Amino acid sequence: PAIPKWQQNRKATSLTKTETDLENRIAAIPISRFRNFCIIAHIDHGKSTLSDRLLELTGVILRGGVKQSLDTLRVERERGITVKAQTCCMIYKHKGQDYLLHLVDTPGHVDFRAEVSRSFASCGGALLLIDASQGIQAQTVANYFQAFAQGLQLVPVINKIDLPSADINRTLEQIKSTFELDASDTMGVSAKTGLNVEKLLPTIIERVPAPIGSDKDPLQILLVDSWYDPYRGVILLVRLFSGTLKPGDALTSFATSTRYTVIGCGILYPSKLRQNSLRAGQVGYIYFNPAMKQMSEAKVGDTFTHTQSFRTGEVQALPGFEEPRPMVFVSAFPIERDDFQRLDDSIQSLMLNDRAITVHKTASEALGAGFTLGFLGTLHCSVFQDRLSQEYGTSVILTPPAVPYKVIYTSGKEEILSSPLDFPDAQTIHTKILSLQEPFVAATVTLPEEYLGRALELCEGSRGIQKDLTFFTASQVVLKYDIPLSMLVEDFFGRLKSATKGYASLDYEDAGWRPAKLERLQLMVNKVGVDAISRVVHTTQAERLAREWVGKFKEHVERQLFEVVIQAGVGGGNDTAVGRKILARETVPAFRKDVTAKLHAADTGRKQKLLNKQKEGRKRMRAIGKVEVKQEAFQGFLAKS
Repeated sequence: PAIPKWQQNRKATSLTKTETDLENRIAAIPISRFRNFCIIAHIDHGKSTLSDRLLELTGVILRGGVKQSLDTLRVERERGITVKAQTCCMIYKHKGQDYLLHLVDTPGHVDFRAEVSRSFASCGGALLLIDASQGIQAQTVANYFQAFAQGLQLVPVINKIDLPSADINRTLEQIKSTFELDASDTMGVSAKTGLNVEKLLPTIIERVPAPIGSDKDPLQILLVDSWYDPYRGVILLVRLFSGTLKPGDALTSFATSTRYTVIGCGILYPSKLRQNSLRAGQVGYIYFNPAMKQMSEAKVGDTFTHTQSFRTGEVQALPGFEEPRPMVFVSAFPIERDDFQRLDDSIQSLMLNDRAITVHKTASEALGAGFTLGFLGTLHCSVFQDRLSQEYGTSVILTPPAVPYKVIYTSGKEEILSSPLDFPDAQTIHTKILSLQEPFVAATVTLPEEYLGRALELCEGSRGIQKDLTFFTASQVVLKYDIPLSMLVEDFFGRLKSATKGYASLDYEDAGWRPAKLERLQLMVNKVGVDAISRVVHTTQAERLAREWVGKFKEHVERQLFEVVIQAGVGGGNDTAVGRKILARETVPAFRKDVTAKLHAADTGRKQKLLNKQKEGRKRMRAIGKVEVKQEAFQGFLAKS
């Protein structure tokens, strides 16, 4: 008779032969032969390709298999970028002895810098990967200093040395002058062809230090990352600093004081591979029974220990991580209003694996119920929209990216506003508000010297404040500007790439709040405000945006039996044109019937009488008529040009 499914599952809880053999091999490796390292680089410098070559050399994956084997998301494979840090264990035999290597492939885009900083906590060293054809880029510099501050042992590696455009000598000089590293210790490889990659593993073993800790000491675990499994609940990726962990152990969280019972543990090889235990120095995953159901319980940077050790106080909490804060806000609405619940379910499911997103419900008269979403940057927002479409088949209408603003009242109260609809009117600004402030970022732009003039023009036109200009080689320039975040999210990086033919790179970090002259720009149709189309802007940008808005919106409004006036203005209230300064206007003419067609050409009196009657009818219709703007008009207006 067939074995019941529940018995099959129960039987499967014991390790397979492959899992047992691997665990026995790992158990024979002392912590002195563990090496935990990550690969850091600027975007598109070849991190994922190098990871594939290392996994092939250690036998984890087959040669010539799937590219970007550690990138599990469809959007990562389609765009060729890494969105989420991925990990994998490898066993490598060096001088007749097995070494356990733990690799972390990190994202290269500035929007996902939090993923990089978390990866450093589980590593003792880092491969600093640099493209031989592009040299040191902005994110390379940012990652270096972040890793240096964490005390990681850095191994510089020059990639793509096989390209005709590779300039190895220039890159070596940049490494020496920028990072003050010994150029003679730098390795040159080609991750695509595999050239010299086999020499990299012995270098990692010799130069990256082994983790410190003992499996005899009390258990001390750092929560590095987490993801949601529909059957096992929240699965935690942890780094063990001391002690030993096995299924059945009772753990307690330092952040929440909640007790959990471990039901399973293992390593990533590169998919989940069960083990009977984890010990000090290892990085692996654990899950509980009863399962951890809420992602909010898994606080990244939290420390776990055995419940008994928590009670006695013999284990101290480890330093955690700074939670990333949203820098860009958009409003999302379903294309069909009946799909709101489906959109809600899709967003909640995605949030289980992307803790950096913030969500608040909102509503619009024009677009119905929706959500205000907070993201780390514009690429993060774009990736989220792609994942909604690819993984859940959900299409949404997104408003243009907006940034938060700070309001300081005369009473001393401070308030941060993330929605333009909450922005105070002109009267409140003049009577009750001491200061309006906008967020700035410290931007670092690395580019060839020949494009310096265009880059300076773009930064100055974006209300930037120059802080530094450095030639770190004869042909490479580093520009440092303080730029308003609102200008950065207006496709600043895209315009920078266009101005420099794709050779510039950009990195930025928070630079605090600064006073600014701000206004709320509102679109109106027949003097009635459209709540879905409003934005907080600097006074110098208001008129330009107003003209763009009315011209574009006119293209999507259907003609009515009466004249439709489209205006954009600042000041005043949310709903009407009262007290508002109008900056731009367009008119959609009414349909006009030829009421004089039946008359004789010489009957001028009768002709004028009919025209006046038609004119009076239009006035009455304009007074009582209401413009019905279809949702397709908003979709067309909000779609990217």
